Amino acid sequence: MLQAIMILFPAGIVAGIMSATTGMASLVSYPALLAVGVPPVFANMTNTVSLVLAGAGATISSRRELRHHMSDLWKVLPLTLVGSVIGAVLLLEQPADMFEKVVPFFVLTAGLLLAFPPSAKTLEVRRVSRIRSIGFDAMIIVVGAYTGYFGAAGGVMLLALLSRSGKYEFTTYNALKNVSLGASNLLAAIIYSFRSRIYWLLVIPLALGFFIGGLIGPQIVRLIPDRIMSGIVVVGAIGLSIWLFVDAYGLI
Repeated sequence: MLQAIMILFPAGIVAGIMSATTGMASLVSYPALLAVGVPPVFANMTNTVSLVLAGAGATISSRRELRHHMSDLWKVLPLTLVGSVIGAVLLLEQPADMFEKVVPFFVLTAGLLLAFPPSAKTLEVRRVSRIRSIGFDAMIIVVGAYTGYFGAAGGVMLLALLSRSGKYEFTTYNALKNVSLGASNLLAAIIYSFRSRIYWLLVIPLALGFFIGGLIGPQIVRLIPDRIMSGIVVVGAIGLSIWLFVDAYGLI
């Protein structure tokens, strides 16, 4: 148990920072759970439960960005919660390994969306399009479902979607992402707690690390220019998509 704590607590801090800055916490925390002997599906669920504290820490640190954007939060939050319930139920019925082969393409698409933001003309057209709004809402539900089902780089996907509106700075999108996905993880965690096995003793050190990292992450985002921060997320998303592709298709 001591060895597991020594692995999971620092991994949680790093993953919490990544969750609150780039949305790629699972790149660190999921392999850490596998390393201490948790089976893949249960590692996914245990990771989701632990991520709740990353969302809590990031929410506390993101109050400055959220202060003037509560209306935007209340538009995004219910959609991600609906999706999260769908995803959590799907995971309990169909193991995540059935989904792994398409995940790399989702992550790559999110990275490319961030890499090529829409033009000012395109944004103006979108703001008056009701069809676009319905499609946007549907995609947020899909991201919420993905987060509840598998989770890896769900934050990147939500960042990519929010950035398509082109209305705010990266720090604002990041804050909206942190709170929305934190709540989605909480809802999924409640469902998992009643319907599946959670490694609670491992949740404690990982979640504490997540909370500390979640507090630190938003402060880092404030110090880094938007363009550089977006570039970091793009590079990370492309790298993660390659790693997930190689892993899912057994290329190594």
